[in-house]
Amino acid sequence: MGVLVSDIMNLPILQRAKPLTKAYDNEVEWVSVIEAPVEHFVRNREFVLSTGVGCEENTQALIRYVQDVVDSGASALAFATGRHLYKIPDQVIQIAESHHLVLLELPWEIRFGEVLQDVLRMITKAKEGEQQKADRIRQELINCVLNGEGLQEITSILFKETKIPVAISDHHKQVRANYSFDGHLIDVLNGKEKGDVSLIEVHPLSEHPLFHFIEKYEIGTSTCFQLTITSNQKKQGYLLFQPQSEDELTWFALTVLEHGLTACALYFVKENAIEMTEIRLKDNFLLELARKDLPIDQSKAHLLGYDLEKNYLCLVGQINPAENTSAWSKSSDGQTSSMHSRNYYVQKEITRAGEVLRNNVMATFEGDEVIVFMEGNTTTYEEEANQFLDLVERRLHDLLAGYSIEWGVSSLVEERFLFHERYKEASMARRIGRQQTESSRTFYHHTRMNRLLMALSTKEEIDQIIEETLTLLIEYDEKRQTDLIHTFMIYNKHNSNVSKAARELNLHRQSLLHRLRNIEQLTGLSLLNADDLFLLELCVRLWKLKQI
Repeated sequence: MGVLVSDIMNLPILQRAKPLTKAYDNEVEWVSVIEAPVEHFVRNREFVLSTGVGCEENTQALIRYVQDVVDSGASALAFATGRHLYKIPDQVIQIAESHHLVLLELPWEIRFGEVLQDVLRMITKAKEGEQQKADRIRQELINCVLNGEGLQEITSILFKETKIPVAISDHHKQVRANYSFDGHLIDVLNGKEKGDVSLIEVHPLSEHPLFHFIEKYEIGTSTCFQLTITSNQKKQGYLLFQPQSEDELTWFALTVLEHGLTACALYFVKENAIEMTEIRLKDNFLLELARKDLPIDQSKAHLLGYDLEKNYLCLVGQINPAENTSAWSKSSDGQTSSMHSRNYYVQKEITRAGEVLRNNVMATFEGDEVIVFMEGNTTTYEEEANQFLDLVERRLHDLLAGYSIEWGVSSLVEERFLFHERYKEASMARRIGRQQTESSRTFYHHTRMNRLLMALSTKEEIDQIIEETLTLLIEYDEKRQTDLIHTFMIYNKHNSNVSKAARELNLHRQSLLHRLRNIEQLTGLSLLNADDLFLLELCVRLWKLKQI
């Protein structure tokens, strides 16, 4: 508590003052001499001195003056009587009494300057005491964070010093600490429970700068206040407080809350730094585990919370934005933060899917590539992988509108610590799938034909045959901007059924026949000859695999 009206009335210079209303314990933050009109010259919690000039024979004018002082939020009003005013009307006293404004009558001979001097000296002394106490609390809050204590300890200190219920939530609006705050109000405010919430205007009760950042909410019949916790211009969370009345929001209480805001920001920065360091260590470990054929550091894995004793398969995904994607900008400005936001959602859903299936899951990112190691059973791993990806993609369909992910899935054998080999298999399956299939998922086990062709494609004689067969076809496609190779693959997929191929290609039957004649002319092969058909398909497949 600061200086009270009762403290001021005990000053020697005011011993002759006559109280006209009850001596309410109103707090005083400033003292001034104000005559009518009041307008905006009186602040909240002010001790006002007046001679009543201009209202001497006009009771209504005096009533308006007192009402204006009441409306300004002043704590006390002292009239010097004996010159302009001789007696304070009962109507004025009743107005002051009904609004808990302390009304005093001073003898005319008491100098306002001496009153100002003594009251200001008392306020200054009290402010110094409050400032010293606030500095001690600030240091206590900072030490609380530096010594490794949490947000609950911060709320405990804030409540102890202000007696105001407080709560702290993070930027996801998850309550992280609560001391006597009504949890129902938080849930309604955060949209977790139904209720009427209104943001209402805050009328500053003092000149404290924190008032300009306070948000006031009306929730049903209750009210609460909120301050946003920020650091580096980034929202970290919210500090909520619920005084029984706004009179509790004194300069001292607001200063303590401001120090609490600083401590919370420091805590979140520290937490984020620890989290980012842990994420970076985990990312680097998993990337090294996947991409380098090195001895596995089991002790480091244990420290990072990974159990490598399980049997893991690998899933490698390529995140592809659509051309008109607007959910995250593809411009260079903010690209990193956009990527991190996108990857955060993917990582979150991967973790959630693993928890639902009760499987150990380890995931990391590099650019647009996501690498997942998932615990699996050697006999049912394909079913488990499909179920896992179904869960992930179902959620991401809404969260990442405009994005698609192509997946490659490794094999799984009863042998541990083959992380590099599994990653290579999943990566190869994804690349083959992108070129050879229309599915967004490709299992390494299903690419045996492609891998056999890739082994054949290393022979020089094979290269010569591919070149002789496809060169004119490739050049024709590049020059005319056609896609005869794709046309052939669709035609071959439908077992030379012209009608089905034309429907899939969205072509007229005659247009397709014209393209097929061009293919025969450019390759010198007949699509009606089984050997020629096999040779052309083999050359196209090998050529596509070469591109991978």
